[in-house]
Amino acid sequence: MKAFGKILGLVLLGLLLIIVALGFALTHLFDPNDYKDEIRQIARDKAHIELTLNGDIGWSLFPWLGLELHDASVATLIKPTEPFADLQMLGLSVRVIPLLRREVQMSDVRVEGLNLRLNRDKDGHGNWEDVGKLPAPANSGATSTPPAAAEPAPAASVAAEKPPQPIRLDIDSLTVNNARVEYSDEQTGKSFSAESIQLSTGAVHDSVNIPLKLTAFLSANQPALRVRTELNGELRIARALQRYQFEDMRFSGEVTGDPLQGKTMTFSAQGQLVLDKAANVAEWTGIKISANQLRALGELKVNDLDKTPQVSGGISIAQFDLPKFVESIGQKLPAMAEGSLSKVELVSRLAATPTSLALDNINLKVDDSTFSGRIAVEDFARQSLRAVLKADTFNVDRYLPPKSAEANSATQVRQAEVASTEADAMVGAGNSPLPPAPTKDAWSNERLLPVERLSKLDVDADLTFGQLTLQKLPIHNAALKATGQGGLLTLANLRGELYEGNFETTGTLDVRQPVPALNLQTKITRVPVEKILESQGKNPPVKGLVTLNSSLTGNGNSQKALIETLNGNASFVINNGVLLNANLEQQLCKGIATLNRKTLSGEPRGKDTPFQELKGNLTLRNGVASNPDLKVRIPGMTVNGDGDIDLRVLGMDYRVGIIVEGDTSAMPDPACQVGDKFIGIEWPLRCRGPLELGAKACRVDNERMSQVATKLAGDRISEKIDEKWGDKVNPKLKDALKELFKR
Repeated sequence: MKAFGKILGLVLLGLLLIIVALGFALTHLFDPNDYKDEIRQIARDKAHIELTLNGDIGWSLFPWLGLELHDASVATLIKPTEPFADLQMLGLSVRVIPLLRREVQMSDVRVEGLNLRLNRDKDGHGNWEDVGKLPAPANSGATSTPPAAAEPAPAASVAAEKPPQPIRLDIDSLTVNNARVEYSDEQTGKSFSAESIQLSTGAVHDSVNIPLKLTAFLSANQPALRVRTELNGELRIARALQRYQFEDMRFSGEVTGDPLQGKTMTFSAQGQLVLDKAANVAEWTGIKISANQLRALGELKVNDLDKTPQVSGGISIAQFDLPKFVESIGQKLPAMAEGSLSKVELVSRLAATPTSLALDNINLKVDDSTFSGRIAVEDFARQSLRAVLKADTFNVDRYLPPKSAEANSATQVRQAEVASTEADAMVGAGNSPLPPAPTKDAWSNERLLPVERLSKLDVDADLTFGQLTLQKLPIHNAALKATGQGGLLTLANLRGELYEGNFETTGTLDVRQPVPALNLQTKITRVPVEKILESQGKNPPVKGLVTLNSSLTGNGNSQKALIETLNGNASFVINNGVLLNANLEQQLCKGIATLNRKTLSGEPRGKDTPFQELKGNLTLRNGVASNPDLKVRIPGMTVNGDGDIDLRVLGMDYRVGIIVEGDTSAMPDPACQVGDKFIGIEWPLRCRGPLELGAKACRVDNERMSQVATKLAGDRISEKIDEKWGDKVNPKLKDALKELFKR
């Protein structure tokens, strides 16, 4: 038995030596480089590609089936002289015996200098689309032979073949060095490339974590952009379960290029990725994203990968300074107050499809404001924006652009003119000339609305604010409902509480035509008028609680254009008010002193004129408001007015009459004591000049004072006739004489 065992061992050893000798002979005596032409022909016949082998082919047979290709390229048979891929070296080896069991056991796989060139021509055809295709046969002009009758299909096999078992992979490592992929599109002129691609992995086994590292430089030409990238993590492939995991994934790098205006953005993304093709689900959990100062956490899940993907998840963005972040990536925000948007943070749930995005359960903090609610873009193509937001407080003024230098200059000039006119108006007991009507432009020509953007907007917004600051006005319990579609924007409601009053506005903005058209209806109830004027940068000439109803239309895309086309109607009442720095009593005193032929002895007392009510109706035509029924009720007198307010230059021109209603209390000067004879007389004033002057622009109307003097003289003569003649003269003659002297 020992001898038999010894003999068997010698036989096995001999067979092994013979196999080794045969492998040595095959690898040393058989040179595959002698069969390059046959290899190229096999590639043409079987794979339908043009394979060019410029370098040597190295190989080994046993126990590893090894192969090394040097300086090889691949082209399509349709364009065999235009290779779309080439490489410097490909090296791999496979164990022979496991191949018989459909197991692929490889040693290290190395790819050096791979270049892949993808091109789409002017007709939109990609060179990769021809891979595996045969060229069209040449047209010889001969009559083609009719095709032979199709042979009957073989009978279906009674027993279905068993599906092949998946090949088991077992690779020691995979290394790709200095690879390059480039893509160009002749239709658009755009090109993309990935250069210096370095890929290395650990052992590749099914259902086992595979360490992976990938680096590359990405670039594009439109716009010019360059990205350095690095990807690390552990990949797990479970092919039988169709489940793929990328654990501890970290993708990082830097971006530079034209869009960043010379700046650099450093970015990174981390998390756990899972793709379950059997369930058509993908997940990204433990998300950590950073981009310069921006930091975010979250999780995402995608369902229905085989249909329309549905994304759900959550996101949390830590507090950051938005202007600094935007500046760090070479961009600029619109000009606004310093420190605005310096504290921004967001927590929200999200849902998305390829065409929509919705942020639900929003908790957004912007500086000192907190917003909650929902924002959604229901259709990216149509810009369908939907927003339901509630804020505790929000200061709009903080985020509006400051006035331009031109607007500031115009405002300063106008303020100087008004101040000069106001100073003149206060001189010398109302003896100065009437202020001239203003002629300077009061409104900006700057473009007001982004018409192109608004014309495409599809919006439905419902916003509420605990306190909203707009144009320096503190609005409480503000609410805004607005819609827009197809270029027609509708303000369904804008309302709020302002001081002790309230307001409500509705209207439309039509940008479907070349010139935008505005239609606005406003109702203001018992709001301090001086606060409204001050918020617009105007010096208020009057104080009081205003109630206003208006319906206005205008056309244009600037303040000036809208004012110059302003038409409509308005009615107003101001209660319990004061005409600031305007002493109508002094003007009345001057008129009475003139008729008394006396001189005022004292200086004018610069005081206000309180009133009980100021009201009237306005009819607006192309920026000019006609006010035929102005009425002011002042204790002891009534003021009637008829005139125009030119909103184009913020000027006014009024004829005013003051009627003493029987109050004969002491006047500010002995020269103008009222007396019974002046009761019921309408004393004429003319008010002309900048609207901001209000009653300070009023003077005694000398043209109409002669009529008052004539009337008073006629009254005195009538009294003398009655006193002299009594009943001695025929009453008809006496009346005729009175009428004669009154004319």
